[in-house]
Amino acid sequence: MIGQPLYRINLLASERTTLEALIRQQTTPQHLAKRARIILLANGEAATNRAISDQLGVTQAQVTTWTKRWIERAMEPLADRLADWPRSGRPDTITAEQWCQILALACELPAQYGRPITHWTSRELAEEVIRQGIVERISAGHLRKALKKKDLQPHRSRYWLNAKADERKDERIAELCDVYQRIPGIADEIAFSVDEATGIQAL
Repeated sequence: MIGQPLYRINLLASERTTLEALIRQQTTPQHLAKRARIILLANGEAATNRAISDQLGVTQAQVTTWTKRWIERAMEPLADRLADWPRSGRPDTITAEQWCQILALACELPAQYGRPITHWTSRELAEEVIRQGIVERISAGHLRKALKKKDLQPHRSRYWLNAKADERKDERIAELCDVYQRIPGIADEIAFSVDEATGIQAL
């Protein structure tokens, strides 16, 4: 039913705080503030799409569009998740699963992939991402910004993720992403992420 919340959202406390601050800012464009309100109202076991559309004066299709986009662009900066698709060129179609593969690669040593360097540069990493077929194309600048947002620095190789490469890495990433994508649509179920390295945030 179109009135039901098709895409359930579970906001982090930091995301909720940022969205609320965005709405309060007088300089925030009205269309961005409205999108932020859609996400806040769709959080958790919130109102149906119909209730949200009635409250904000938008269509149910708009509610679906922005909740869906919020989930699909989970690895991107908050501002980008509320922004329109670029009007020129191809839109960013990198999925959450692909970002997981890219971030995992950034935490491995370049030498493992036959590159005669000790530390990744944004250009070398972008080339390797494309060579492995993770994505068709990605610029070094886009990749550098994404890594910065996740507080990853490829030029520093001493990470706890520098273990022996897991032969089932891609399979495990696909399984985890599938769980995160399915859980929001399942009523009365909660997913917990447990990290054995308790002093490090699980990015």
